[in-house]
Amino acid sequence: MTTTQMQASDAAMRKRVVRKVSGRLLPFLGLLYLINYLDRTNLAFAAPHGLNETLGLTATTFGMASGLFFIGYLLLEVPSNLALNKFGARRWIARIMVSWGIIATLMTFVPNVGTLYVMRFLLGVAEAGFFPGIILYMTFWFPKQQRAKALAVFILAVPLSAAIGSPLSSWLITAGDGVFGLDGWRFMFLMEGLPAVILGIMCWFYLTDKPAQAKWLKPDERAWLQQQIDSEEAETASRHSLSIKAALTKGRVWALAFVYFGITYGLYAINFFLPTIVAGFAEQFNTDFTVMQQGFIVAIPFVFGAFSMYFWAKHGDKTGERIWHVAAPTALGGIAIPVALYLNSPFAAMVAITICTMGICAALPTFWPLPSLFLTGAAAAAGIAFINSFGNFSGFIGPLVTGKLAEITGSQQAGMWVVGAVMVLASLVVVRLRTTLAPDLRAAANKDKLE
Repeated sequence: MTTTQMQASDAAMRKRVVRKVSGRLLPFLGLLYLINYLDRTNLAFAAPHGLNETLGLTATTFGMASGLFFIGYLLLEVPSNLALNKFGARRWIARIMVSWGIIATLMTFVPNVGTLYVMRFLLGVAEAGFFPGIILYMTFWFPKQQRAKALAVFILAVPLSAAIGSPLSSWLITAGDGVFGLDGWRFMFLMEGLPAVILGIMCWFYLTDKPAQAKWLKPDERAWLQQQIDSEEAETASRHSLSIKAALTKGRVWALAFVYFGITYGLYAINFFLPTIVAGFAEQFNTDFTVMQQGFIVAIPFVFGAFSMYFWAKHGDKTGERIWHVAAPTALGGIAIPVALYLNSPFAAMVAITICTMGICAALPTFWPLPSLFLTGAAAAAGIAFINSFGNFSGFIGPLVTGKLAEITGSQQAGMWVVGAVMVLASLVVVRLRTTLAPDLRAAANKDKLE
């Protein structure tokens, strides 16, 4: 067989195997993350539709309740990801989902602010390791060349959870009021918590830990994929042989953690406060939107965000460029978000918020190929978990700072300026990393050309 024929055969095998793996894993993993993200953020829909009034929450105490989730999440993220690397994704992701589903369901019965604080903290403890675990799991199944696009399909659950979840949550609040004697927001918690338990049980039987164990691939396909993943791991390890301790103390890991902090700072500001901002249009612009209409309005930016996420990641994979595919949309989102609150109509404000959301969604999947340029094995498990946990600490800081500034100033504007500043700073940091990551970026680009 000539070199050209071998390359053609390899390309055909790559296309066939990646298509099979994508069809098997991505829809299911995306569904898991959609439910995960819905359970994490549905507090934002409960707040202006009964929860704040029933429990007596202020903007600051709502920010505290929103953010306490991320304290538990932060504390156990790295240990959880190391456990997944040791015990396998099938067992560990199932454990995570069942435990978080039970706690999310019990949120139905919170009687007071103190209990709400405890339950949000425990929800974070239960969910710790889920997202970075999936990111790590996908490095076992997708070669680097296809990874950003695959991650984009998976992370589409972020905008889709809002695009689908906003109207769904609004409908559950409206239709469920009085069902089983529950307030509408309590009924929503019940109906959105139970699916995690069911899907967690399904994980045990559906997921496969490694390509070599995949009976749903042909023997030659299993061997080819496992060899591809192993060779990429070995090539990365030959350039970067890091221990867990070294991964957690390496400067570029901390820099990437801050970049992800900036991206998610904007994401959580949109997720937790957009329903409140839209509800505030009634006073600001003298509008009269129903609960369902508010849900559909909140969904709009995330519908556009889903498109920007998929096509921007696809473009990143096609060109092989990584740095500007993160920096540019992050900066765009940071500039757009504070501007939104100074516009003089609901339509103009939502256009600016949509642009911001599109920037955030575009940056998310194009960010995650960066750590795998120099992290592998247990170092990857620890490093990816640390980057994700530090980044998600913005979920505690962001709502707390935004809520406090809203109380002090009487508007959301000051908090949104902080969000914008953090995002722009994150974009500058990732540009600065271009020099540090240059050898790894060149190595990845050269490998893609050979393939």
